[in-house]
Amino acid sequence: MISIEDFKVASFEKKCDLITRNTDYIISRQAKDERIYLYHTGRFFIEVSYSTVYKRVLRINAFNSVNDLEPYVEEISLNALI
Repeated sequence: MISIEDFKVASFEKKCDLITRNTDYIISRQAKDERIYLYHTGRFFIEVSYSTVYKRVLRINAFNSVNDLEPYVEEISLNALI
């Protein structure tokens, strides 16, 4: 598995390849005119920001801080566990 440092400097194509082959989709959220998809590699998280207006990926962000997961907290429901 690639390190977060190597992922951050990889080409756009290599990042997309890694995301489609080696990650687990977790959740998505809406933010203004973009949809943000969250993935996990087993070692770090990846956000893919997709423009709903221009129909293209705007940015790909990798992080490993749980603090960066805060925007997703209100989207998660634990009701199924009860």
